[in-house]
Parts: sequence; C-alpha cells; structure tokens
Amino acid sequence: MAKIIAVVTQKGGVGKTTSAVNLAAALGELGKRCLLVDIDPQGNATSGVGVDKRQVKRSTYDLLTGEAPVEQAILPTGFAGLAVIPSSVALAGAEIEMVELARRESRLKAALAPCREKYDFIFIDCPPALGLLTLNALVAADTFLIPAQPEYYALEGLSQLIATVRQVKRLYNPTLELEGVLFTMYDGRTNLTQQVVAEVKKFFPRRVYATVIPRTVRLAEAPSFGRPINYYDKASKGAKAYLALAEEILQKQ
Repeated sequence: MAKIIAVVTQKGGVGKTTSAVNLAAALGELGKRCLLVDIDPQGNATSGVGVDKRQVKRSTYDLLTGEAPVEQAILPTGFAGLAVIPSSVALAGAEIEMVELARRESRLKAALAPCREKYDFIFIDCPPALGLLTLNALVAADTFLIPAQPEYYALEGLSQLIATVRQVKRLYNPTLELEGVLFTMYDGRTNLTQQVVAEVKKFFPRRVYATVIPRTVRLAEAPSFGRPINYYDKASKGAKAYLALAEEILQKQ
C-alpha cells in the first residue's frame, strides 16, 4: 500500500514543487511506483512532468468535488514509474465551493483510497498556503515533508506550519507524522545557513535530511522543458542530490 507524503510549506519559492516532482521521479527511476498529485492551482507540478494544463480533462478538482473517480484523472508521464493527477485552473475556486460540501476536509483522502494499492509512494504537491486544499492533503497523508530554505524566515514559517499540523492531528488525522525537513537552495558557505540548519536540527532532532539540495541553474531550467532533473541533466548536481534524497528516504522506510 502506498505511503502518502504531503509536500507542504506556506512559503512560496522554496523549492516545494521542484522537490515533489524530482523526488517522485528519482524514486520512479529506482524502481518504485509513484503517483504525483498536484493540488496547487498554479499547476507547476503538472507542467513539470510534461503535461499540458490546457489539455487536462480530469484533474484534482474533479476528485475534490466528486465529479470523477481517481482512475479517470491519473495520467502517465513517460518517465519511469511515475504517474500524475494533474491540477487545473478550476482549483483556484475549489476552496470556496468545498465549504458547502460534506466532509470537506477529507475529500482527497476518500478520493485517493481506491488507488493506494497500485503505488509505493503518493506525493501531494500542496499550494503555498495553509487553506482547505492543504488541509485535505494533510488529512490524506501518512507523513508530510517540509522543504525549507536555510534563511531566518524559514524558522518562523516552520513554527506556524507545525502549529497547523498539531491542529490537524488533534481534529482529523491523529497518525500524521513528520517525514522530514529538506533544505533547498542550499549554500553551505554562509554563516546564516549554518546557524539556521543548527536551529532546525535542534527543533526537529533526527528529522532533518542529511541530503541538501543546492541552488543550481539546471534545476531552475528543467521545469520549462517539462522534465524532472534526472531526465533533463542526469549528471547535474541537482539530479545527484535528488537521487541521494530518494535513497535516504528508502533507507528510512
């Protein structure tokens, strides 16, 4: 049965979608069956695996509103071991529409249940906000992964996110656990980076990945070609980092 991991942060621009796409693709390359679920209205994870958002017929919007079963929304990507449930522009209004629906916080969990046996990992790429879409991801997930840039504001954002997760655990998903904190856009030469990493490790002992993701041009370029980094430039530092992260995660399962 698939382990469901929500990739979540309320701060944009920290490599959240980059991490969801490239980690899923790296695990797929290692022989795991992965499903990437894009519930971010921006749809960057969808285009990041080469799916044209304008051509999408069924999306996570249809799952959340109950208009289609999960099987109708899953698309192949052409990358080993990786399928995707795409986003669509309709998701932008989904939070307002879902307010009126029964069990609005657990609709994604119910929608994904029929396909859990077919995958080893299901990654949910969340919007960079702690609204109803992210709540659905946290209720559906077994664990959550936090990408964080090693800067001062990361500490503030982490504490807000953990406060939200505590509420979710108390009200909806008591078994939800932290998968890990992943440092992205990492530059180990600065004192600030070292200080932030030390603080986060103090806050989350044994939950910070040894693997860090460097800031590289190739990682930034890959999404515009609709390819995960290991298919865009396999020899790049970014591809090697996400492969190392995938291996680290498998060792901890």
